[in-house]
Amino acid sequence: MRYEHTFEQSAEFLRQAVKRMSQQGAGLHPFSYAIWYEYVSGINRDLQIALDARLTTEGKLDDPAACALYYKHVADLDANTALRIGDSVGHLVDQVAASATHAGDQASHYSDSLERWGETLQHPANAKGAQPSPPGLADILRGTRDMQKAISDLQEQLANSSRETQELRQEVARAREEALVDGLTGLANRRGFDLALTACLQQDLPSGPGPCLLMIDLDRFKRLNDTHGHLFGDKVLAGVGDMLRANVKGKDTAARYGGEEFAVILPRTPRGGAVGLAEALRALVAASRIRTSGSKQLLIGNITVSIGIADYVAGESAAEFIARADQALYAAKGEGRNRVNLAPRPQAEVVNK
Repeated sequence: MRYEHTFEQSAEFLRQAVKRMSQQGAGLHPFSYAIWYEYVSGINRDLQIALDARLTTEGKLDDPAACALYYKHVADLDANTALRIGDSVGHLVDQVAASATHAGDQASHYSDSLERWGETLQHPANAKGAQPSPPGLADILRGTRDMQKAISDLQEQLANSSRETQELRQEVARAREEALVDGLTGLANRRGFDLALTACLQQDLPSGPGPCLLMIDLDRFKRLNDTHGHLFGDKVLAGVGDMLRANVKGKDTAARYGGEEFAVILPRTPRGGAVGLAEALRALVAASRIRTSGSKQLLIGNITVSIGIADYVAGESAAEFIARADQALYAAKGEGRNRVNLAPRPQAEVVNK
């Protein structure tokens, strides 16, 4: 984890970062916050050197310079950390905006009070004539109006920063989502699969069935590629992806595990249900026909998959869970392909049952 500070430490770094940010020409956006948080916390020595050099030569940090420093020294942030920074800056902007609004209201009330006081002095209700305003009252009123104008400008800047922060958060969220999706099939990619399986196994698993894991591999895929070309191979992969997406719903996750191998995570499905789904998917692929590209388009059949299934055993790691499903997959291939194989449970588990 990049940031391992306690709540008290991070709160102090936040205070210092905000103070530094307010002295610059750059906007109050996540890039600025990330730069100054790492600067004041002392965790990024290269950034400190580069930022000090910039301030020595230029005096202040503008937006282009802030972005350049961010991309050069901070941009290896993972997406989740960037989202957390976006949230922090969003909350910070909201809090400062609320404070500025309150200060603006107070300044307006103060200005109104001064003007009423000045009018009372000049036009007393029970006096024969007006009296001159106290020395300096006009300067105080002018200064108060200047303060109101400055606060109004600050509120506008904060409103713009708030919109920019929200847009940045949305961009990071989209980038994170795209980073977890396989471009060809539209399913989760390997990283998306790993995250989904980790999240599944970290949950408090019920005493009931599940989770189960399906490992799916296209049979003789290299021969398909060699015979009909890689473009046709891509169409086959995309077609299998469509079938999985249409039949794997809810909290279940379908993923392209790598190459011609797919995986399906079934968090709450019993062994029998997993076998039933696997058989349905196998039959669906076997019945499919994929059209070739080019001038002589042909419908190609005889496309099949082999599927291995494992149901989770309490205490095993994700790697062990995947390995058992993989062993079942290769057993299915060894038995003739185009079939489903259920992995046996470990012997100790069988004896206990």
